[in-house]
Amino acid sequence: MTHSYTQYAVPVAAGVLFGVLARLYMLRTDYRQYPTYPHGRIIHVALGFIAAMIGAVAIPSILQADWTAITFLGLAAQQFRDVRNMERNMLQQLDSMELVPRGVAYIEGIAQVFEGRNYLVIFTSVVVTFLAIKTSVWWVVIGGVLMFFVNSWLMSGKVLGDIADVQVSQLRLDGPNLYVDDVYIMNVGLESDRAVISEHGIGLMVTPKDAGALLTIANLGQRQAMLHDISSILGVYRDSGEPALVPLAKRDMKSGRLGVFLLPEEKDTSKVAETARRVPVLDSAIRRPRKASVNQERTGGE
Repeated sequence: MTHSYTQYAVPVAAGVLFGVLARLYMLRTDYRQYPTYPHGRIIHVALGFIAAMIGAVAIPSILQADWTAITFLGLAAQQFRDVRNMERNMLQQLDSMELVPRGVAYIEGIAQVFEGRNYLVIFTSVVVTFLAIKTSVWWVVIGGVLMFFVNSWLMSGKVLGDIADVQVSQLRLDGPNLYVDDVYIMNVGLESDRAVISEHGIGLMVTPKDAGALLTIANLGQRQAMLHDISSILGVYRDSGEPALVPLAKRDMKSGRLGVFLLPEEKDTSKVAETARRVPVLDSAIRRPRKASVNQERTGGE
């Protein structure tokens, strides 16, 4: 009995190793400074190790017909749902301290990503452990490296530039009324605020490429994610208690275009436009109206 378990020591170690390496590969502190270094990273690396252990022992448990051990996968799912809740609660509390908040939809997307990456670690460990048991060390290395590419592909998603054209547009004041091109943004009552907007403001026009993109950029969560990302990367020229200087995105009801008003610290139009194009498209904002049966094109005599 002891021999039957010790024969899996090397495969399990290989699965844990590649699982932890996969989590380190997927764990990046980016411009949002999240997760924080080092404490936030330690939490996620530790959870990644736990996920790698669970994935690595799953295959030996199945081969040994130890079905009780498989129930730990269910416990792991609950554990990682708690990770999602932890991230959501933390980011919601931090969001109140932001000059330009992330918004509920963006926070939910980030929390979902942290949960999902632990499942990718489990998947990586399962694959590597299986290869270590059934094949040679070379196939283990090849399989582990391929899993890195698979994880990278699964982690990737669309950005705003994939679904919409983003161009710098004219920001103008018509008396107290602020416009981006012909899209009305808001009323700016104070002369001092209008002076700040004239000096530091930048306008963007976001034009959807299809019907699905039109509904996606109309989503309030997607708009707020765009405002937050640009403000996080390029700064925002405002302080608390200045509602007239809050970046806004308003929709042209006729065409579906989105007029975006921004106040970046660094007034570089090319950087602002490129940053906007790289804003991630939120899963909760994606719409595909053409997939609905009522919108399918009919043929024949109808």
